[in-house]
Amino acid sequence: MLNITRKLTLNFKILSFFILPTILVSTPFFNKLQDAKAGLEFQWDQDSSFRRLKWYQKENKRKFRNTIYFFLRQSDRRTDLLKINLAIPKTFKSTLKNEKISFCKVRIGGFENRTKCLEDIPADIEINTDETGLRTLDIYPYSPIPSIKESYAIVLKVFNPKKSGLYQFHSYGQPLGESFSSYLGSWTIVID
Repeated sequence: MLNITRKLTLNFKILSFFILPTILVSTPFFNKLQDAKAGLEFQWDQDSSFRRLKWYQKENKRKFRNTIYFFLRQSDRRTDLLKINLAIPKTFKSTLKNEKISFCKVRIGGFENRTKCLEDIPADIEINTDETGLRTLDIYPYSPIPSIKESYAIVLKVFNPKKSGLYQFHSYGQPLGESFSSYLGSWTIVID
């Protein structure tokens, strides 16, 4: 009888030696199943008149502090720009402050580098709200933005909204020598 109980305890110890670490090691993999990225971007009105622009954000969780880079690459600018207008969607309910908005020459990150502002571009920044609740950001650089190979970015340091969802920002630019703004493209930001 004593030998049988010893065998059972020994078998239980061996079994727990193999099974318990397997469970402990595989638990983080099961925990990450909800964070799977689809690799698919949804954008409203995907006809030829809308251009998809590149963007980067540091945090995509609700109510978290976030830094959002809206890129204007050389291919997005046909000519030198005097003014940039950013239309912010009504549903993006976050407080915007002038001191938390900047315009800079940027290095777009990738495999080897991080996204980083290389040089701040001096500009006047205005936050406008109309009677319908639509907010726009007008950026007036002190000198025109050249259409050369450098990339530029509008940087917003904000708290993400309470609601998760997709937020589409539109940009317009006033070319050098023109009196009106033309459409540059759109960014679709995802908040989980």
